[in-house]
Amino acid sequence: MLGRGGDDEETRRPLPVSGMLAAVGTLGVGLAVLTTVTLIGWMAAPRGPFGEGLPGVFRTACQLWLAAHHGGFAIPGGRVGLLPIGLMILPGALLYRAGLWMARDADLRVRMPARLPKGTPRDVENARRRAQLVLIAQAGISLAAPYALLAGVIALVSGNEVMRPFLGEALVSHLLLAFVTGSVATARTIGPWRSMLRLLPERPRSLVSGTAVAISLMLLAGAVLVLGAVVVNFARIQQMSEVLSPGVVGGLLLLLLEVLYFFNAVIWGMAYISGPGFAVGAGTLVAPTGVKLSAVPMLPLLGALPSSGAAPAWVMGVIAVPFAAGAVAGVVTARVAPTPSLEAAPLWGFVCGVTTGLVAGTLAALSGGPLGGAGLAAVGPSPWEVALSVTLEVGVAAGISAGIANWWLISRRPATPPEPVRRAGAVIAKAAGRVRPARGAHLPGHWLDATEAETQPIPVIRDDWTDEHAAAAAETFDDMSARRARATSRDSGTPRKPAANPPRKPAAIPPPKPRTDIVDESDDRGGHVIYVDPYAWDRD
Repeated sequence: MLGRGGDDEETRRPLPVSGMLAAVGTLGVGLAVLTTVTLIGWMAAPRGPFGEGLPGVFRTACQLWLAAHHGGFAIPGGRVGLLPIGLMILPGALLYRAGLWMARDADLRVRMPARLPKGTPRDVENARRRAQLVLIAQAGISLAAPYALLAGVIALVSGNEVMRPFLGEALVSHLLLAFVTGSVATARTIGPWRSMLRLLPERPRSLVSGTAVAISLMLLAGAVLVLGAVVVNFARIQQMSEVLSPGVVGGLLLLLLEVLYFFNAVIWGMAYISGPGFAVGAGTLVAPTGVKLSAVPMLPLLGALPSSGAAPAWVMGVIAVPFAAGAVAGVVTARVAPTPSLEAAPLWGFVCGVTTGLVAGTLAALSGGPLGGAGLAAVGPSPWEVALSVTLEVGVAAGISAGIANWWLISRRPATPPEPVRRAGAVIAKAAGRVRPARGAHLPGHWLDATEAETQPIPVIRDDWTDEHAAAAAETFDDMSARRARATSRDSGTPRKPAANPPRKPAAIPPPKPRTDIVDESDDRGGHVIYVDPYAWDRD
C-alpha cells in the first residue's frame, strides 16, 4: 500500500504545472478555431477588414479571441466595448474542459485532507467544507494566472494601426473567466451538480438559489420579448439584410454574428421589462414608457426595435415580470433556509433582491458599451439604473413572499411530542444514577469500545445492588391489576366495596448472591484488557 501511494505521488503533476498545461492547451485550441473562421472570411473577401496576408488573418483571430473575453479596443476617435456575449461560449467551454482535465491530472480528490479536526459533526462538516473551498480556489488560481499572462502576450502582439486592445482589460477579463470556469470544473470533480451548492453554508446557499431563480425568470422573459419582436418585425430585418448583400459566405458570417449578439439582446430585453430600458446611441431610449430613436447601425437584428413614439398602455404590464420573479425567488429562499424568527425572513428576501440587482447590473454592463465615438458612444442599458430597479422590484416582492412562505413552513411543521417513558424504565434510570464507585474491590468493565474508554467513566457493580428492575416491574403489574379490577366493577354497575385486603407493597427482594463467574482481568501486563459487560448478569 505504501509503495503504491509513492508511485501515485510520482505520477501526479503539481497543481500549478497542470494549470499551466491546461491554459496553454486552451489558448492553442481556441486560436486554432478562430483562425480557421477568420481564414474562411479572408478567402471570401481578400480585400476586406481582415488585413493583408496570413499575418493579418492571425492578428484578426487574436483580436477576436480577446473580444471573446470581453476585452475592449481603442480605435481612432473612440473605443469599442459593445462585444458579443455569445462569443464567450467558446473560451468558456474550452476552459471548463481544461479545468476538468487539470483536476484529474493533479488528482485533486487524493489531495483532499484525510484528517479533520475532532469535534461535533457540525464542526467536522464545516472543516470539510472549508478545505474543499480552499482546494477549489487553488485550482482556479492555478488555471487563471498562467492563462491571464498568456493573454497579455496575445494583447501585445495583436494590435495594429486601427485597433489596439486594452492590456488591463485583457488581463482582468481572462483572469476572471478562467477563475470562474476552473473553479466550477473543480467543484464538479468533487461531487455531482446537485451537491455543488452544498459546499456553501445554508444561508449563502439560499441567497444563491433565490438569485439564480430570479435572474433566470427575467432572462427567459427577455428572450421571449426579443423573439416576439423578431417575429413581428421580420420583414424589416430581411430588408436590412438585403441592403447589405453580403453574399453566401458573408451571409453565413453575418448570421453567426447576429446569433452571437442575440444574448446581448436578451439582456436588453431584461432591462426593458425592469423599467429603465436601453439606448442605441446618444439621446435615444427604448423603454416601456416610450421609444426615441435616431439612426441605428446597419445590423439586421436591430430591425426588431420598435418605432419611435409613445408605447401602448398595455406594454407597461411587462413591469410585473420582475415582481413575479421576486415572489418566486422569495419562496425559494425561505424553503432552502427557513428561519424561526418571522421578522428575519422578509429581510433575507430583500437581500436576495439586492444580490439579484447586482447580478443584473453586471449583465447590463457586459451587454452594452461604446461602438465608436460621437453618437454611438452609449449603446445598451445603464448598469446602475438596471441594478437599482431590479433591486427594488425583486427585493420588495421577495421580502413579502419570503415572509409568508417562512410563516407557512414554520406553522405547518409538526410538533414532535415527547416520547412516553415507562415507569419501570424511569425507576431503573433513577437507580442507576445512585450508583457510586465502590471503595473496595470492584469489577472493571465498559460497554463502549476501546477508543472511547479513555473519555467515559467506567461503571462499577456493587455486590449489594438490589434488582431494581424486578421491583419496578412488580409494582407496575400490581397497579395494572388494581386498575383492571376498578374498571370491571364500574362496567358491571355494582358499587365498589373497599377491598378487604388492600394490595400490599411488594416485599423487598433479597440481594443476589455475589457472582463467582466474573473474573477480574484488570491486570494488563500483556498489553491487553478484557472488558466485561457489567449488565450481563441482568440479562441472564
